[in-house]
Amino acid sequence: MNRIECDLLVIGAGSGGLSVAAGASQMGADVVLLEGHRMGGDCLNYGCVPSKALLASAKAAYSQAHTAAFGVADQRPQPDYAAAKDHVHQVIGTIAPVDSQERFEGLGVRVIREFGHFTSETEVEAGPHRITARRIVIATGSSPLVPPVPGLDKVPFETNETLFDLRGKPAHLLIIGGGPIGMEMAQAHVRLGCKVTVIEGQKALGKDDPEAAALVLEALRSEGVEIAEGAMVSRVGGQAGAIEVETKDGSTFHGTHLLMAVGRKANTDRLNLEAAGIETRGNGIKVDESLLTTNRRVYAIGDVAGGMQFTHVAGYHASVIIRSALFGLPSKVKTSHIPWATYTDPELAQVGLTETQARDRYGVKLEVVRFEYEHNDRAIAERKTKGFIKVMVSGGRPVGATIAGHQAGELISLWSLALANRLKMSQIAAMVAPYPSFGEINKRAAGAYFSPRLFESSLVKRAVRLVQRWIP
Repeated sequence: MNRIECDLLVIGAGSGGLSVAAGASQMGADVVLLEGHRMGGDCLNYGCVPSKALLASAKAAYSQAHTAAFGVADQRPQPDYAAAKDHVHQVIGTIAPVDSQERFEGLGVRVIREFGHFTSETEVEAGPHRITARRIVIATGSSPLVPPVPGLDKVPFETNETLFDLRGKPAHLLIIGGGPIGMEMAQAHVRLGCKVTVIEGQKALGKDDPEAAALVLEALRSEGVEIAEGAMVSRVGGQAGAIEVETKDGSTFHGTHLLMAVGRKANTDRLNLEAAGIETRGNGIKVDESLLTTNRRVYAIGDVAGGMQFTHVAGYHASVIIRSALFGLPSKVKTSHIPWATYTDPELAQVGLTETQARDRYGVKLEVVRFEYEHNDRAIAERKTKGFIKVMVSGGRPVGATIAGHQAGELISLWSLALANRLKMSQIAAMVAPYPSFGEINKRAAGAYFSPRLFESSLVKRAVRLVQRWIP
């Protein structure tokens, strides 16, 4: 057994683990990084990157058939599903060097391509190596959750880990799960010429603001996506090319391919956490507000820590623990400023409290201001007028923002900044956005907060009249 000692051991080379390893090594720490599968983790290989690349192909196909309103004749798109997957893998290949073993070794990180498991509170075994570290970071991410549905073990199905290697276009794709992954892949496939049915046991996009979710779901239905809500799956049957899904209400759905998109589970099975005295909680490892586990030498970050399962959260977690792991300084994680987005068309984005959550917390002290896309000149010019922003405000400060519409995922960043720094609405209103731009939507939302205070106030009107009498 080859014994290794280091300052910091990182288990998992996904977004969070890579961020920790790069930062710590460049700051002078002796870092070992373990990865038994692909460098870059789920996001690069199976998640964010390939899904957005496939959505880009689908958007190109859709755009060809919807140009007449701009004075350009519509064209019937001829999507090539296999070529679209080539595009996906070219995108992955372009980004992969940034996450590669070679790059991180160039940064001074010792990269070991083995899975690791704990043998004690301070030691991890990985292949022929036994590693002792001052601090350990678990960043093993998550995997697709495959529930024990009767018959599923006898039927071929896809998950996000296999879908992007599928070359033959599905004639009719059945998707179990109406969350962000399910809805993004539903729209991508219907735009690439597939028939698509989404089967959701509760509400599609149920974790988002209902009004915003309804706008997105209406758009998907208008493009031909069939969405069955309140349809709890009871059995799956059939064979390749002829799959059927039965639901508890007696309905049966038939398709050629099946995608499971019902959620994620934390990757903890290989770790032997008991040997290190590390406890789990719900869908992940139990951590405190500093992301420390029940073993005070070990942190858990990203999906494996439970909570919000987003790539940008893993990156944020990395920045939090660098402070404490390297410098011994207190550092705590916050979630109030963490945004998320669903990259359908239109997009859906959220940060902070939804309207329902904000009303429950603030009651009559809450103000909700909104602005419609149809009043934004850039949206009118580009015929992207379906959408709105609403901002939840208490005490003159935003406590949440919901955006449904074009570029919502871009626009939400401003409100994350506002929540992270406790900015006031007056500071948002002071921003100047270039005209014409979608960015004006944020400023106009802030303006909607002040409009009644300025233009509907009798006190303001009396003050203006008084001043006008006295100035020359």
